[in-house]
Amino acid sequence: MVDVEQVTPNVAGHGEGPVWCPADQRLRWVDMLAGDVLALDPATGVVTRRHVAPVVAALRPRSAGGLVVAVERGFALLGDDSVELLPEVWSDPSIRMNDGACDPLGRFYCGSMAYDAAPGRAALHRLAADGTVETVLTGLTVSNGLAWTRDGGTAWYVDSATQRVDAFAFDPATGELRDRRPVVTVPPAVGTPDGLCVDSEGGAWVALWDGGAVHRYAPDGRLTAVVELPVRRPTACAFGGPDHADLYVTSSRLGLPDDDRSPAGALFRFRPEVPGFPAHPFAG
Repeated sequence: MVDVEQVTPNVAGHGEGPVWCPADQRLRWVDMLAGDVLALDPATGVVTRRHVAPVVAALRPRSAGGLVVAVERGFALLGDDSVELLPEVWSDPSIRMNDGACDPLGRFYCGSMAYDAAPGRAALHRLAADGTVETVLTGLTVSNGLAWTRDGGTAWYVDSATQRVDAFAFDPATGELRDRRPVVTVPPAVGTPDGLCVDSEGGAWVALWDGGAVHRYAPDGRLTAVVELPVRRPTACAFGGPDHADLYVTSSRLGLPDDDRSPAGALFRFRPEVPGFPAHPFAG
């Protein structure tokens, strides 16, 4: 059995996008629809909050310092006291960014979704270090978790509407995702796959929205671990700590009834048998 620790009170309305930032040894995540970046100092338990934009969907540390973030319709660069909004990727106000990650080449990907989750209206966008943006995938619905294996050769990916966890081959020489294949199909009764991260053995840890749990799937798709949480809507997970041995899980209160008394919106932590590794930073 794995002991799950509640690390914070229910500080987020819609917690998402956790990432460990080695430079200051803090776990950062977003309160997405409040437009805030949250940071936990595990040494003290103190959580700080910084408002960035109306929506902040995902973030990664930058190699040069600071953060890259996905805002409602594009990207921004954060310094200690600055917010540089980059040009909008699209103008349609009914679509927002949702979740993302950096590839081994240091490019930041973030996928979108329509606010009403209409099928086929989402896409996956990629921000390069020079600020250019390319659209990598189209025809998506709820573009969600994305993470690369330690060797960089495989990217795990979720479009939540498919109920699947897919894998792409990734060739650093070309820098492109190819050969998409389904690895796991999650029964709707179990939950909906949301954010994910990958451990040092190539297993994917997937948060299950409405499933109250995080599942680990081996590279061949076998379910190898189930960690139950005291909330209905875990959203995403990330390895953190000095040795990347702790798995942090964000959660959401979005859409829950007013009388829900669970710690939804809190941050949780547990220690799996297999550790993780540092997330790729943004090269820009």
